[in-house]
Amino acid sequence: MTELVIDLFSFGYQKSGIPEDETDNNGGFVFDCRFLPNPGREPEYADLTGKDAEVISYLEKYSQVKEFLEAAKKIVDLAIENYLERGFAHLMISFGCTGGQHRSVYCAEHMRRYLAEKPITVKLHHTELERGQP
Repeated sequence: MTELVIDLFSFGYQKSGIPEDETDNNGGFVFDCRFLPNPGREPEYADLTGKDAEVISYLEKYSQVKEFLEAAKKIVDLAIENYLERGFAHLMISFGCTGGQHRSVYCAEHMRRYLAEKPITVKLHHTELERGQP
């Protein structure tokens, strides 16, 4: 049986843009987080990321964040089930927000924790954080 590897990204639309899929699949899911409440507009969160407890608490106050992630997980679950049945080796999932620091990082981290319970390998990439941005 082929192992399914998921490349999971956070990114900023205004910085690096949508990550390219460097596998033969040429694509995957891109979830746009820009409609979610933005902690980046609040001065006290400016130097924090979606990994920080304060940002996590801020985002988890809003029901649309939970609803968005539940919908994304349902879509991803359908794809994983299908890909495993078909013996596919790769799936790309990306979460984007304006700067790639708060919302997309939070969502990618949330998805990583969710996927950890599945028979797959997840490789997490925080595009802007890895570039030393913000």
